[in-house]
Amino acid sequence: MQIKDLSNHLFWDVDIHKIDFDKNKKLIIQRTLDYGLLSDWKIIFDYYGIKEIAKTAISLKDLDKKSASLISLLSGIPIETFLCCITKQSIPKHWGF
Repeated sequence: MQIKDLSNHLFWDVDIHKIDFDKNKKLIIQRTLDYGLLSDWKIIFDYYGIKEIAKTAISLKDLDKKSASLISLLSGIPIETFLCCITKQSIPKHWGF
């Protein structure tokens, strides 16, 4: 399994040749959960497993709340434990969508 197997649009701002599945786990999981396709989800699920994905997702401050809800549902971990759901932005978004 290689990083090039994931969709190109996930890593538009970084050098894809420098990304490693183990060293850049947080980046890969967050981008895949927030912007990935179903095929990308399957790749990270096969590589990390739901427990590792959930453990990492809990510590992500800027994970989308919809992504956190999905991981919460799949892992059985309460949504209230996810850092993205318990921290508030200092400058809230204009629209509440």
